[in-house]
Amino acid sequence: MGIYARDAILILGFAILMSLCAQIAIRIPYTVVPITGQTFGVLLAGAALGSRRGVLSMLVYAAIGMFLLPVFAPSSGAINESLGESGVFHFILPWSGNSDFLWSMPSGGYIVGFIVAAYLIGKLSERGWDRKVNILLGLLLGNIVIYAFGLPWLAINLDIGLAKTLEWGLWPFIAGDAVKLVAASLALPGAWALVDRIKNRK
Repeated sequence: MGIYARDAILILGFAILMSLCAQIAIRIPYTVVPITGQTFGVLLAGAALGSRRGVLSMLVYAAIGMFLLPVFAPSSGAINESLGESGVFHFILPWSGNSDFLWSMPSGGYIVGFIVAAYLIGKLSERGWDRKVNILLGLLLGNIVIYAFGLPWLAINLDIGLAKTLEWGLWPFIAGDAVKLVAASLALPGAWALVDRIKNRK
């Protein structure tokens, strides 16, 4: 198997992982943005694949969502339609993903942030941050980058002020992001082993 084929498998594989992570969602009644597993996926992709392949995996994920399949996270309204008004936690099935252009989605900025975060985390990993105590700091910086793109985008798309932007797009997600950050750091050894196995496959 050639190097480009192995890279393609890794890039597509992590794009599929992101699609699945997007379908692990918790509905928040007062915001259009649910809590999802996507942060876990992008942190893992950047740290395991490096800057180039990490970015490409997020670009493939974005392209699939815009042009091919509904792989973006379901909105809180979509989860409500899928599970009923009492439904809060959605785990992959029934599939309730969105498919739209990023600039048309209130959460589109977060997806742009995924791309930039994957690059940053990948760069830090290539400099050795992934195998030192700096790993949690590197993942945290990636998380901050996601919000740096997601929050202004949310505010502009919905035409809301700062207080409402933080209420809808930041405060409900901090605790979950901390859990996903730690989970990604714990999953990294397994991700490295899988990447090395595919890279070395003949």
